[in-house]
Amino acid sequence: MIVVFTGNGKGKTTSCLGHMIRAAGQGKRTLMLQFIKGPWISGEHIFLDTHPQVRDHLEIVRGGKGFVGILNDQLPFATHQQAAQKTLQRALRAVRTKKYDLIVLDEVNVAVSLKLIKPSEVLSLIKQVPADKVIILSGRYAPASFIRAADLVTEMKEIKHPFSKGKKARVGFEF
Repeated sequence: MIVVFTGNGKGKTTSCLGHMIRAAGQGKRTLMLQFIKGPWISGEHIFLDTHPQVRDHLEIVRGGKGFVGILNDQLPFATHQQAAQKTLQRALRAVRTKKYDLIVLDEVNVAVSLKLIKPSEVLSLIKQVPADKVIILSGRYAPASFIRAADLVTEMKEIKHPFSKGKKARVGFEF
């Protein structure tokens, strides 16, 4: 099954994490590969670090180098591209192995929109997903080709958000 979570509203990564927990509760092995999110620590990473007993079922790998071109990003674009390519190759290996039942490509849609990777590369990967696996593509700006290829698509729509009033992200809620 191919799933896409997209849109400008909050909740895409959170939904992915919820699906991972649900699958893990049923004894499934899950992997989240994060394409954009960089080295900072968020709640899900702290949880995994402090609950090693769940690592057999929940794995999160930060493959990105941080937000591209915003929030004081000083890295060359090529560095972001290399990180995205490396993460995509790791995703391909994960799809080909029997180790994981659910694979999340977190922020892959954004990586494509930023031209860090090509949509055709992601489409090639998802064509290789066996019928017994679930893969979720998350992030804003999902290309139409991903939506056409997906079995399930959900768009998170922002109605109201504290950011629009200048409020910063809250620990434990946004990260």
